[in-house]
Amino acid sequence: MGKVSEAIKVIIVVNVVFFVATLLPGMNDEMFRWLALYFPKNKNFEYWQFVTNMFMHGGFAHILFNMYGLWAFGTPLEKIWGKGRFLIFYFISGIGAGIIYTAVNYFQFTNLYSEIIALGITDVQIQTLLDTGSYDTRILSLVSKEKLETLYNLFSIPAVGASGAIYGVLVAFAILFPNAKLALIFLPVPIAAKYFIPLLIALDLFSGLTGYSIFGGGVAHFAHVGGAVIGFLLMWYWKSRGIGYYRDDSYI
Repeated sequence: MGKVSEAIKVIIVVNVVFFVATLLPGMNDEMFRWLALYFPKNKNFEYWQFVTNMFMHGGFAHILFNMYGLWAFGTPLEKIWGKGRFLIFYFISGIGAGIIYTAVNYFQFTNLYSEIIALGITDVQIQTLLDTGSYDTRILSLVSKEKLETLYNLFSIPAVGASGAIYGVLVAFAILFPNAKLALIFLPVPIAAKYFIPLLIALDLFSGLTGYSIFGGGVAHFAHVGGAVIGFLLMWYWKSRGIGYYRDDSYI
């Protein structure tokens, strides 16, 4: 891998600039309000957030691991495709990840909303919860605290990070370099990319479906899975159209 390739260098620099900007006095809340990806019914939601959330990160470890993954797995892809095609792939994967993540959240929210209404909670009481984060504790006789917190979190907590796009990159890497040996941090035994990356995606899918995360809380698992799905579909589409995987500077 070695030297940072051109497109990846630009992506990393922009991500670092955004991250540093969030550390400046008075900038954090404003940047997250405008640029993170919110639930569609939240007053802070804007369509541009499907792009801008890819440049926002929740902490140093978050941006460090994402940018390392981008460099480690994206570099050989850009060398094969050229910067134009790589950027197309990266942004389609990232935007697609945001759309799939939002669709899953919307499905979960509407189902849970209907379930809570059926338990006897009124629309006004739910809206108060969504607007303020608080509720009349007397309604706990009808609905569990966990369900109320889940509904509020789906509505209020935005998604940030380049992880969805990077999962698309991981899938492309596994397709182009299936026998490349990789190692898990907690299991430092080399595993071929064709096994390692599907395993990683399966763990995210498991965590998203069950709510049990081995990676800790606050992870947008369905954004990861969404990016992987979009990355796979785009690779399949390119192959079916005879575009191939060789370097093509006509995209630049």
